[in-house]
Amino acid sequence: MRTENEAETGAETGAGAGAATATATETETETVDENAPVRFDTKIAVLLRCDLEPWQRLNVTAFLVSGLGTASPEVVGEPYQDADGTVYLPMFRQPVLVFQGSKEALSAAHGRARSRSLPSAVFTSDLFGTGHDRDNRAAVRAVGGDRLDLVGMAVYGARNAVDKVLKGARMHP
Repeated sequence: MRTENEAETGAETGAGAGAATATATETETETVDENAPVRFDTKIAVLLRCDLEPWQRLNVTAFLVSGLGTASPEVVGEPYQDADGTVYLPMFRQPVLVFQGSKEALSAAHGRARSRSLPSAVFTSDLFGTGHDRDNRAAVRAVGGDRLDLVGMAVYGARNAVDKVLKGARMHP
C-alpha cells in the first residue's frame, strides 16, 4: 500500500504503475532504469463522501472508475499475462487515488471539475435505489448538476488540475 506522500510525489511502483523501457536508434542506444519511480503527469482520483457504509464505498468506487477507460482510453495499459500464458484484461496504467470528504467538499469538487471541463463520473444517492444502467442514467438526468446529491465522483486529468479539484479532501484511510 502506498502512503499519501508516495501518492503525492508520484513514487508509484509495481503492477499497473507502468515501466520504463529501453529505446534504440540506429546511432545510439539509451537505457532507462526500469526500477526508477514513475511520475505521471495525470491523475485518476475518486472522491467519496465520508459518511458511506463500507459496502457503499466499494460499490461506488467500482462504478465510478468503470467509465474512465472508455472515455479516456489512454489511461488503460496493456493486457496482463501470467507465466502460463493466460491473458488477463488490461487495467489502468497508473494508480487510482481514493479520497474522502464531506457532502460540501464533494459538491465543491464537482463544481471545480465542471468548471475545468475535466472528464468525470458521478454517483448520486439515488443510484443506491436503482437496479440497472437505464434507471441510473434517468435518476441523474432528473436533477440539475448543481443539485445532485453526490456520494462520489471520479475525475481524471492533469495532475495539478485534479489536485485543485480535490482541494480540501483527504486520502481515504
